[in-house]
Amino acid sequence: MTVVKHELRQGRTSFIIWTASVSLLLAVCVFLFPEMKGQAQDIGEMFSSMGSFTAAFGMDRLNFGSLAGYYAIECGNVLGLGGAFFAAMCAAGILSKEEKDRTAEFLFTHPVSRARIVSEKLAAVFIQLVAMNAVIYAVSVGSMAAVGENVPWKDINLLHFAYFLLQAELAGIGFGISAFLKRGGLGAGLGIAAVMYFLNLIANITESARFLKYITPFGYCDGADIISNGALDGVAVAVGMTAGALGIAAAYIKYTKKDIR
Repeated sequence: MTVVKHELRQGRTSFIIWTASVSLLLAVCVFLFPEMKGQAQDIGEMFSSMGSFTAAFGMDRLNFGSLAGYYAIECGNVLGLGGAFFAAMCAAGILSKEEKDRTAEFLFTHPVSRARIVSEKLAAVFIQLVAMNAVIYAVSVGSMAAVGENVPWKDINLLHFAYFLLQAELAGIGFGISAFLKRGGLGAGLGIAAVMYFLNLIANITESARFLKYITPFGYCDGADIISNGALDGVAVAVGMTAGALGIAAAYIKYTKKDIR
């Protein structure tokens, strides 16, 4: 577990900053809810006149005056983008950095197989994701209790579970990309996460582009769909988990045979 501990130490500062930032933003959003709830009708009327913008974020299908609807709209974007970028950042450069930072020569002189190195680096990525989501979930639920609101457990649990799956999928894809790169994959990982987010916006706006929901992981994290249906889209989740698994498999295949300088 030496590699796992080393990766966790190296990523500690980034983990703390991202976790604290996302948690703080979610807490602020939740603490604003009591005031926003009293203006729900006016806000709803304002959003209803914004056309495609309203549809892009699912605001035409959610009740802004309910905690679940408000959380899905306001907090969902923070959690989605923040978690997606963090997952991409963690995974997309974790294998390629050995060449980028010229530490491969030191690492591979030790009696440790490449497959084990890949496994421990992958474990480090998912440990950080699980820890981040646990902290964020606790802060969100604690904030709801602090403002005196009843926690809509089913909706909140589904939303957080969906966003964890999103992070896992993007981490798997980014991990696979990392095995093919030599100069670090941070830009590629963040770029993929951003493109996936905008694909979901397009799918929400244009009916003919609804198929994009099965390409982007943000498709099965759409708060409006989750709260309206009371469940995740099983087909979209299966497609997403398959994509993440293929990325991880590609990382093992490539990295164990890669000519590392």
